[in-house]
Amino acid sequence: MKPGRFTYHAPTDLRHALALLAEHGDEAKVLAGGQSLMPVLNFRLAKIDHLVDINRIGSRFGRLLIEPTAIRIPALVRQRQVEHSEELVGVLPLLGQALREVAHPQVRNRGTICGSLAHADPAAELPAVMSVLDATFTLASARGTRTVAVADFFQFHWTTALEPDELLLEVNIRRPPPGTVTVFREFATRRGDFALAGVAVVTDCRIAASGVAATPLRLAAAEARALGSTLEAETLAEVEELVRAEVDPTTDIHASAHYRRRLTGVLAKRALADVANQAAEQRGPNHD
Repeated sequence: MKPGRFTYHAPTDLRHALALLAEHGDEAKVLAGGQSLMPVLNFRLAKIDHLVDINRIGSRFGRLLIEPTAIRIPALVRQRQVEHSEELVGVLPLLGQALREVAHPQVRNRGTICGSLAHADPAAELPAVMSVLDATFTLASARGTRTVAVADFFQFHWTTALEPDELLLEVNIRRPPPGTVTVFREFATRRGDFALAGVAVVTDCRIAASGVAATPLRLAAAEARALGSTLEAETLAEVEELVRAEVDPTTDIHASAHYRRRLTGVLAKRALADVANQAAEQRGPNHD
């Protein structure tokens, strides 16, 4: 199928792009990579009157910025670019781990980090990753810019804090301290499909699940139990049970709620076991 009729706009600078969004509001959608938007339009799951293609607004929006205290990912940075940045993956290995699970290389070649986050599919990998990294989001409009914390950005299925006239301009992530261990695990029935469930973990201790709620779900009870523990087998078993109690997924054609609940518990337990093993390797064999 093909999308319904719309007016195509190709602004050549940010000011023009924001002016178009201010003018057309709910009738417009932003095109960056198009890997989520175009299938929705092609299958007529949504109809728009104006398409604002931001790919010409400036090369600076396609450059990663790796700074001493933070990582900044502007609106046109492709997923493949992040996945293959040795410097960035060295600082934020969790992003590299998660991006390898996103669809297929052809999709990652065009898809953008900001585009995936703005689409806010609850089964996607990146929202959960940003949740445990405590990312912040810079939103821009003709009215100005504002910063939104990740906890406030994702609001419901495919729904974010973005207003109709706003663009997700940049994602900002604090640079983790040396020695931080991160793990991402998910399970999909076929490689490249959306996962039935996924779990992202950062050592201090932050745990988020994807695919089991309307937004990325921070697992507070499991975090509290794991924090400060040595992650022995007994602790991991308790965390698994806490995760199962915390998640409340729905049943669909791919899996039952019961299966997803058990799966998320297993993924969390295995991810924390990976964290414990990597932390032990960092300490070395002579550590008391």
